[in-house]
Amino acid sequence: MAKKVDRRIEENRKYLSGLLPLQESFDLMQRDIRIGGREASFYFIDGFTKDEAMIKIMGEFFSVTEEDMPDSARGFSEKVVSYVEVDILADFDDILRNILSGATCLFIDGYTECIAIDARTYPARSVEEPDKDKSLRGSRDGFVETIVFNTALIRRRIRDPHLVMKMLEVGESSRSDVVLGYMEDRVDPELLQNLMSRIEKLEVDDLRMNQQSLAEALFKRKWYNPFPKFKFTERPDTTAACLLEGKVVILVDNSPSAMILPTSILDMIEEANDYYFPTLTAVYLKFTRALITVLTVFMTPLFMLLIQNPNWIPEPFQFIQLQDPSNIAVIFQFLILELAIDGLRLAAMNTPSMLSTPLSVIAGIVMGEFSVKSGWFNSEVMLYMAFVAVANYTQPNFELGYALKFMRLMLLVLTACFDWIGFTVGCLIVICAIAFNKTLSGRSYLNIKLN
Repeated sequence: MAKKVDRRIEENRKYLSGLLPLQESFDLMQRDIRIGGREASFYFIDGFTKDEAMIKIMGEFFSVTEEDMPDSARGFSEKVVSYVEVDILADFDDILRNILSGATCLFIDGYTECIAIDARTYPARSVEEPDKDKSLRGSRDGFVETIVFNTALIRRRIRDPHLVMKMLEVGESSRSDVVLGYMEDRVDPELLQNLMSRIEKLEVDDLRMNQQSLAEALFKRKWYNPFPKFKFTERPDTTAACLLEGKVVILVDNSPSAMILPTSILDMIEEANDYYFPTLTAVYLKFTRALITVLTVFMTPLFMLLIQNPNWIPEPFQFIQLQDPSNIAVIFQFLILELAIDGLRLAAMNTPSMLSTPLSVIAGIVMGEFSVKSGWFNSEVMLYMAFVAVANYTQPNFELGYALKFMRLMLLVLTACFDWIGFTVGCLIVICAIAFNKTLSGRSYLNIKLN
């Protein structure tokens, strides 16, 4: 059983000194003062406290006389503390969690409870538009690493009393804040109950990688099925639209994105522009994105199949055959280029912004023109791989892009090894991977209920 706050402040000081490394950690602060003739102690973390608010609160404390001192901590908070967010705590487990979360805890001699003043502030960047999930129209704000700011961005868009933001805590060591957001009158009760039960029963030490750690703990994915189980977005407007559709949103502190579920393959390839354009335009954009997504998977394997069976190519399309002799087998050309494109992408991520454009141009010229002239690659192979590399950016989901890449590689290898039989088997594997990819809601990407 957790220890309770003692009436004697010396006992409370001694107990907290044993729990907190006050002498070793420079940012853990203890401030001893006198309030109304009684001994008192503040415990807080330097860097999490609003200086202006605490200066005003301290001025109120120093003005209290011995005759004005209330008999209890609750009476003191009601009569003396003018700050908005105040809580009365009697359990040291709750007190310790509040101190380490950034709240200021006040102990006063003679009181059997602690006064927690939530005058904290977190370092945060501005709510600028995400680089990966931009829109041509609409708002230009995005989620940040502070969970309170993220919930406020959603509340600003949905002023409905049915919007619930339920705070949970996950991780024995990290004690990460997790918010479950949903519309009480629109959410699927079975899904909500299932999700809350899973989160409350989690036995993990920490969420070291924030949302990804939570996602892995909530739903153990099968390594052989690379398709993601959740949809992620960094846009509060997209999150608000999903909430109004009856979906559940999970926010994790220190993570600038929201997890949305349930999800389907159509949700995965959706983006913010689909919400801002007229119906006809939005449908066209969705259709185009879906078509290009299919082409990124099947274009190069289909080209490989036709190259192996030139008699299948209709007369008007004979021009797609390789015009120059191949010094390297076509399958190896595709595999080398797949690896090279990922290498260029990783290089671009680690290149300083001022150099990224010129280096990209140099890499494009070297890999494009000179690699064909040198005889390493055929121009037709370069053309189709260039289309695939650019087309991958038409859909915003990073994880889905790599899942489709793995399916494409599997199709290429099967087609090269087993001709049309391998291509047919590969297509069936792709369809099964999508159809039987069970998500947390118990449904597949095709929105089919799975047992």
